[in-house]
Amino acid sequence: MSGRGRRAALPPTGSVPTRPPVLHAGTLVVEHRDGDGKLVRYDFAVLPGAKPLKRSLAEVFAARCTRSGGWTSHKTSEQAWWAVRQFVTWLAAQDDAPKDLEGLTASTWKRWRLSRPSGPGGRAQLKLMASLLREHPRVPLAAREAIAERIGKAKPVEQSFSQAEFARLTATARRVFRTAYLRITQNARTLVAWRRGELDEGCQPWLLGEELDHLARHGDLGQAPGSAASTIRRRRAASGVDNMRQFRQRLFLTGHEATALAALLTVEYGFNLSTISRLRVPRASSDGGEDGHLVWRLELEKPRRGAGRHFETRNLADFGANSPGRLITQALEATQFARALLAEQHPEVDRLMVWRATVQNPSRVTASYGEAFGVLRVGVTPVMGKRWAQAEKLASSPFRRGRRTSNVHLRREPGQNTQDTHDSIYVLPDVRMQEQAIESIAAGVGDALASARRAVLSARLRPEADAGDVPTVTADCHDIDHSQFTAPGTACTASFLLCLACTNARIHPGHHPRLAHLHHCLEQLSSVLDPARWASRWQQTHERLEDLRARLGTAVWDQALDTVTEADRDLVDLLLKGDFDR
Repeated sequence: MSGRGRRAALPPTGSVPTRPPVLHAGTLVVEHRDGDGKLVRYDFAVLPGAKPLKRSLAEVFAARCTRSGGWTSHKTSEQAWWAVRQFVTWLAAQDDAPKDLEGLTASTWKRWRLSRPSGPGGRAQLKLMASLLREHPRVPLAAREAIAERIGKAKPVEQSFSQAEFARLTATARRVFRTAYLRITQNARTLVAWRRGELDEGCQPWLLGEELDHLARHGDLGQAPGSAASTIRRRRAASGVDNMRQFRQRLFLTGHEATALAALLTVEYGFNLSTISRLRVPRASSDGGEDGHLVWRLELEKPRRGAGRHFETRNLADFGANSPGRLITQALEATQFARALLAEQHPEVDRLMVWRATVQNPSRVTASYGEAFGVLRVGVTPVMGKRWAQAEKLASSPFRRGRRTSNVHLRREPGQNTQDTHDSIYVLPDVRMQEQAIESIAAGVGDALASARRAVLSARLRPEADAGDVPTVTADCHDIDHSQFTAPGTACTASFLLCLACTNARIHPGHHPRLAHLHHCLEQLSSVLDPARWASRWQQTHERLEDLRARLGTAVWDQALDTVTEADRDLVDLLLKGDFDR
């Protein structure tokens, strides 16, 4: 109802736009638009097998490609398409290949399952096909039960970098990016001075500033007046270098340098490569303090986390060298001209990782990480990571293993994962973490064993003396004829120090001063005697007295020390000399 009590009018027929169909009628072409609106088509007609089977698979595939289907990334649909092709190709080679999903049997599915590789790729095919087949209502019940059988997790193949490998990776990435950062910021200062009119017209810096201005506005070199030869001479004089391709990179990152920056973002923050490639330009705010340090707000996106969990934010403060936000500040400075040029040509694109290609109009970058915009590129691809590692002679691509190393060994916390995923997928299977855990486990077992072997007080504590107990030097004996140290029925002849280890002994407040003084004397002996001699003769008694002190508490123990009598000192002196054992 409206505010005046009238029923709201429906919009005119045809005024509400309808979404285009995902599976077009009369065809087997499925269209998938990702979260950015980019389109990819999958043609099931090119697959082998019966047409009804391909249409059924196209139907469940198309259902996942809708807005509510759950697939918001082209990478997900590409992986599913790969699994479908593997499944249909295998089915077509079977003698009992079904014409449609109604003919799929449990036996067929089990044979397909056994035919898959045992590694992560094979398990990925099984899980993707199982999730699709479960969606179709015509799959028989017996086949559904077989499909529903648990598919175990593959043992992770990738491991974290060793400490030396990780240090070399970090140093290499910093070296490559810092070289680019210094080049871009130095030329940026020249460009700013030229635009402000601070340079003398015609001088070498002025000529350089003129060329840089054209490069910043167009992404390429301008055409100087005169012949081609004079143009080349003019630009060489302005740039100071013979290589014009190098001059074009004075204000932009190369793909190699952008990969180094992405590697640093992985190392510093534990980001996924797709997250880095899709990272929006961070926004700054002041921290509110007197110094006004910048706080960068990063909006992170990870489409494969599931609906409602695609996005999260992080705040990183830049308060100086080695601060969490310093790398973000430098990344913004290094990409400022590329981002400004991209914003002018394509204002709808808001990305941090923008770099300039060295050739005009190369082939499109994979849809998962963006596409080419003239000479500009958005994002970094896994292939770039592999080539970067090869060029720098590193062990492998910096991204997947670098992220594992950062989150497991450096940050020691989940990176856009749940704690359970972090523990089960990253921490527990990591060989390096297992090796480190051996020392911790061994130390823990050693501590437990030492604790088990540590002598503890066996005597019973009483608030006052029990009637009938026999006094000794260190405690009262409740049953002198049944000692654990001598044969039953004979009087105990063990040392008075062992009374503390006997369950027949009783300790009451009258013993506290003497035992506290004995403990004090033993600690003094430990500082002057040979450690081996002290350990063999006095350590267990000292440990039992430590246990007694812990039970009584510091206040009671200190009070007992203050009330030690001369008689107590004399008895302890005789006890330590062994006079009672003769």
